[in-house]
Order: sequence, then C-alpha cells, then structure tokens
Amino acid sequence: MIYTDTRDSSVKADFRTAVMGGMNQATGGLYIPVEFPKLDKALLNKDPAPSFRDVAFNMAKPYVEGEIPDNDLAAIIADAYPFQPKVVPADAISYIMELFHGPTCAFKDFGARFMARTMSYFNRNEDTPLHILVATSGDTGSAVGSAFHNVPGLDVTILYPDGKISPLQEKQLSTFTGNVRALKVKGTFDDCQKLVKTAFTDNELRGKLRLSSANSINIARLLPQSFYYMYSALTVRNRSAMDNKIQDPAIIMVVPSGNFGNLTSGLIAREMGAPIAGFVAATNTNKTIPDWIATGDYNARPSVETYANAMDVGAPSNYERIKAMYTLDQVRELFASYWLDNDGIKDAIKSCNDKTGYIIDPHGAIGWQAWDDIRSGAMEKLIAGEKNDWNKPGLTPNVPSWGNEVVKKNAVGVILETASPAKFGSIVTDAIGKEPPMPDRLEAVMRLPDNAIPMENDYNQFKDWLIANL
Repeated sequence: MIYTDTRDSSVKADFRTAVMGGMNQATGGLYIPVEFPKLDKALLNKDPAPSFRDVAFNMAKPYVEGEIPDNDLAAIIADAYPFQPKVVPADAISYIMELFHGPTCAFKDFGARFMARTMSYFNRNEDTPLHILVATSGDTGSAVGSAFHNVPGLDVTILYPDGKISPLQEKQLSTFTGNVRALKVKGTFDDCQKLVKTAFTDNELRGKLRLSSANSINIARLLPQSFYYMYSALTVRNRSAMDNKIQDPAIIMVVPSGNFGNLTSGLIAREMGAPIAGFVAATNTNKTIPDWIATGDYNARPSVETYANAMDVGAPSNYERIKAMYTLDQVRELFASYWLDNDGIKDAIKSCNDKTGYIIDPHGAIGWQAWDDIRSGAMEKLIAGEKNDWNKPGLTPNVPSWGNEVVKKNAVGVILETASPAKFGSIVTDAIGKEPPMPDRLEAVMRLPDNAIPMENDYNQFKDWLIANL
C-alpha cells in the first residue's frame, strides 16, 4: 500500500514510513492511504458475522502488505486484542457499541495497542529508541501509556492540560514509570497538541531524536479503530431482523467526536465495504466541524472546557483527512451533525438512563441524545424544511442522504460508548443520582503515586526538557 500526504498528493510513502514518522516532517501533513480496498464479499456476508480478530486481520492486511507477513500480523492482532467491542441493544432500534473493555476503559485501547506492537515490530532492528510524543485531552494518553509501557525500543512522553481532565483520567496519566512519563501543561489540549506538532517540524530536534506520534494523526492508530466499525456494523445487520424486524437496516453510526480521528476511522470502514449508511458527528460546545458542515466555513478556534472533556478540541487534526477524502457536499450527504452544551450533556445522561436503564458517559450521552432526537422527529422536521439555528444546541441544518430512511423507520442507530462512565463518576452521579460501577482496574490506579512533571506552555522550555531528559 502507498500512503500520500493530505497537504501534498505527490508524496508517496510505505506503511513503515507513515507509522514511524507519524506525520510528514516536510509539510506537516497527515498520511493517508491512496486507496481503501474492499473486503471480500464472502467475509462481509458471513452469517453469523465474523469474529473481531478475523475482521481486524482482514482489514489490516492490505495496508501492511509486503511489510508485515501474515503470521506476524496475526500475532500482532492476537497480542493487541485480548478483549473486543460489545454491541448492546438499548432499545429495538438503538445499539450501544461498548468500546471500554480494554485495559484503560476507553476506545483508544483499540488503536494504541495495535500501534505499539506495530512500531515495536518495525523498530526491532534499530540501535536507538523511537520517542513517541502524544497530546491528550483525556483518554488518549492513558491508552498510549498502557499500550507502550515496557514495550522494547519505544519511549513515550504524554502531554495533558493541567486541571482540565477528570481526576481519574489524570491518575491514569500521572502514575506511569519506566519508559513512559507525563507532562502536565499549563494550557489547553490545543496548546499540548501545538507543542507536539511544532516538535515534529523542528529539524534541529529531529536531528537529535527519532520522533513519532501516537495521536490519531498517526495512521497506525487510525486504521485499527476502523476494525470495530466493521465488526459492529456486520453484527448489527445480522441481528437486526430478530431485534426489530428490519431486514436491511440503514445503519447510522453516532460518533462522539473531538479530534475526529474516530469518525475518520468509520469512514475508512465504510469505504472498505462496511454496511454503514451514514454518520452523526456528535460533539460538545467545541463545534468546529458542525459549524463547517452548516456554513461551509472552517474556523479553528481555542477549545473550551466541557463535561465531555475528551472532545474539548477546537482545531481537530483529522479535518485534514476528511477534507482529503471528500468534498463538503459529500460530507453533508454522509453526515448529520449535532452538538450539546454542558446542561444538555447532563440532561442526556439522565435521559438515556431514564429511557433504557443504561448508564452512559458524557461523550456517549451526546451520541445518545443526537440519535434519540433524530429518530423522534428532528430529522423529519429538517426534511420538511424546519431549519435549525446552527448556533443553538441540537441538530445542524443539513439533511444527509440517509435522512428519509429514518423517517421511513428503516434505520437503526449505533451509538459509540467511548469510555467507561466510571471515568466521569461525579458528572454521571450528579445526573442520575447514583454512582456508576467502578471497574477493578480503575480502582487499582487510584492507589498509585503521582509522577507528572509540570510544564509551561512554552515550546522552547518543552524542547529543552526533551533534549535534556531523552
């Protein structure tokens, strides 16, 4: 497979170059495959649906062909995934895709564990370590830290915004030792991300250190997230007739979205043949992408704090990939977009629990409310010409191509539950009046000592620290 660059289509790179570099040093662009091969129809039409590991192997294979032999790829996938997503029906036409059954209780375990093992594989004959720099607005850092901890040949520095993530999320970041450490930056996630991106374009620094990224700017984290879209879409299609008597449902993936890497992974799965009719980009007050879809103008902006903090991103990196894959008109055909403010997030957590009994986290709650509104009349009103004010919470005004399938009752929604609600215990408790259950692996983290290193939002200080300590 050949990979090109979102900023320079003349660039041609192999998988190893894209993975180990993270982003193109010369342009600052993001790597993207030149094509998205379709999966074999026999696999797509298998009933019962194929296992998660079978889906992962068959989806990964064309992207690593000629660079990772089949036996090694199968071993990477087996080691990366001792867990899998779970598809849980919330009601007759709504499913929750639980992505929090990995070691750090967040969806980013799926991408981070595959990426760590792939990088270690490519780095096995190198004399010097590969230094991973990653900015996190919540769950990325802990997933990356866990995935890379004690993996040979790899070294990880995580940047997170001091005081702007939940106490449990911070514990998951600040307690690493050995080859993984965390810097708590006086600033926002966007400030952390800017420090990382600046480091990647700093020729002097890259002359001293071999750098790569573990954010969703790295293709090795983006591609494996497509595995669970394919798996869940095939699973839902095959069980839908039993659950709701819809023989060929229009499957709508409702995606809590911040940096838009997760949604971009869904687009890749659809391009490869996943039976996905469309997407809902569901976000918080950091509504840069919904505003772009509504108005046609993309205006990156400083992020603001919300209850759904992993989505507190004002300048989403993967906008570049979406724009490279589709025109704005095509995006409007594929996507509905939706956003909520903090009051709406808390109300959505309660609404989901009241209507279904399911305890959902603040990110998934936005997805739940988006789907509940869409299937309960909001899409029908939009099609009838009642245009919403895109400056107010709710569904933004474009009508996607699958809108009529909702009105005809031929659609089902799959809401991505991206993190355990226990990671946001105080918000969830405030919304529903009871604490979400705490997984044992999260309880254990709370007892560990903090090791995070304070860092100003200053690139020169950050660079000096990297050179002095790495």
